Amino acid sequence: MDDRKVLTAHVLRLTASLIQSGVEHVVVSPGSRSTPLAYAFAKSDRLRMHLQTDERSAAFYALGLAKGSGRPVAVLCTSGTAASNYLPALTEAKYARLPLIAITADRPHELREVGAPQAIDQVGLYGRTVKYSVDFPLPEDRPETLDFIGRHVRRAVSISTDAPAGPVHLNVPFREPLLIDFDMMDEEPAFGNVFRGQMMPDAGMVRWFEEAVRSAENGLLIAGELPPEFDQDAFWRFAEALGWPVLADPLSGLRSGVPESARPLCIASYDAILKHEEFSRRMVPDMVLRFGPQPVSKPLSLFLKACRPPVFAVVDESPSFRDPFHLATDHLQCAPDVLIGIRPEGGRNRHARLWAEAEAIAAEETAAAIRNGGDEGAMAGILFEEMAEGSDLFTSSSMPIRDADTFFLKTGRDIGVFANRGANGIDGVVSTALGLQQARNRPGYLLIGDLAMLHDQNGLIATRFGEADLTIVVMNNDGGGIFSYLPQAGEARYFEELFGTPTGLKFDRLAGMYGFQYDAVKTAEEFRAVLRKGKETPVRIIEAFTDRQANLSEHRHLWSRIGERLDAEWNG
Repeated sequence: MDDRKVLTAHVLRLTASLIQSGVEHVVVSPGSRSTPLAYAFAKSDRLRMHLQTDERSAAFYALGLAKGSGRPVAVLCTSGTAASNYLPALTEAKYARLPLIAITADRPHELREVGAPQAIDQVGLYGRTVKYSVDFPLPEDRPETLDFIGRHVRRAVSISTDAPAGPVHLNVPFREPLLIDFDMMDEEPAFGNVFRGQMMPDAGMVRWFEEAVRSAENGLLIAGELPPEFDQDAFWRFAEALGWPVLADPLSGLRSGVPESARPLCIASYDAILKHEEFSRRMVPDMVLRFGPQPVSKPLSLFLKACRPPVFAVVDESPSFRDPFHLATDHLQCAPDVLIGIRPEGGRNRHARLWAEAEAIAAEETAAAIRNGGDEGAMAGILFEEMAEGSDLFTSSSMPIRDADTFFLKTGRDIGVFANRGANGIDGVVSTALGLQQARNRPGYLLIGDLAMLHDQNGLIATRFGEADLTIVVMNNDGGGIFSYLPQAGEARYFEELFGTPTGLKFDRLAGMYGFQYDAVKTAEEFRAVLRKGKETPVRIIEAFTDRQANLSEHRHLWSRIGERLDAEWNG
């Protein structure tokens, strides 16, 4: 074969192997050295290609696609610093356990480390951030080279999806010329199937689990972030069989679509409840069973650290211990969907009624704060109430996810809640939300602060190349609102300069540049009215101007009211 046909066979084999491995989406950023693969991806009618000119945002967009679909997603860039821009999203993918396939085009070996343009050391570029990395050979007319490509693509994607899922890196060098033969037939991958069995509990694990549950008198279920495909109905049947309260993180998905019979067990307001010292002191569990990572709530973490339950079992398909406070006494390595199929004897739980009563008080006070308040929390609660059935919420880190924890009350509606909580950063939030909405194909809402919005303005570029259905709510308190709740706020010197970081920027002109519908609101009443007005463009921005000090005061007033009601309940 001539060089052009050799190159074409090379990239078609790589493309076919990705497809065979289950990759359906690929995000491409334009660049010269990646031309052969970009052409091969565009040529395929079995891949859905997305375009994003900013590589940093492209990787986060791919992250959102992986989070929303639960499937491996590829992202392709040219050589040089383009590849460096993938690192933040790959870091999030590692800690969020998402199968991201980073494909970086590269210069041929003779142009590496000799001063050639757009040539950096890309071999092992991401270090321990990725689970697997391979530097591919240059295209050549040898069957073993094509076999190498197919096998290592299958291997890479298999590793990325194996528990714990995570990112992998394919570094693919090309020599010029970079054009392919579009008339060549698509390659058929030569490698067969990759089968993976489900991680099942053995007899010893089942015996231990059943005995531990039988012995527990005040068991507690804790649910951190869970994947969209998690069987929630089966989980609630499991929880009802045990009769244990369920502290449900907003990212668990368990606050939405709650069956009527399970409502007394679903505890959504535990973050506020556990700020009450007397309640926390009396409600020490003798067994905790946690699914997913540790939830967002700091009061929950402090509660668990203080009481150190004698049995704290973490259910996880991976052998990796996600136990930041060193509380776990037992690690149950199996598929969570399998464990909840076990129905051990439960039912003895003196704390379940008290948790349900406290939940009712907290929910009532929170609903009143949403109805009567005017701060960011009240507006967040209004957003959650007004979201359409069958829609998804993506929240930024810092205050938005904490407002979701406090103000997203349990509901029978179908509302998905998502966030980037692997590394808890505020970068790439817009891009991830757009990718997730694309994968889920449901109306999307993004709750984000002004600083996080500034971090990823370039994420909006993706809307120029593809469809979107997203309402972006920017809580603009002109700075970093989360720091007002932290010890730094007690030291006035340099607080605004180092932590408040006000910019004085607004987003009306950004919306105008993209042709987005834009509304500015200053009160909760205005905010509700704008939400009910409906969307006129595929993406709209609602900018809510708020005050950091007022937000702090209203949040603390809510927590104080809940505490007063709990005091009256305990002392009554």
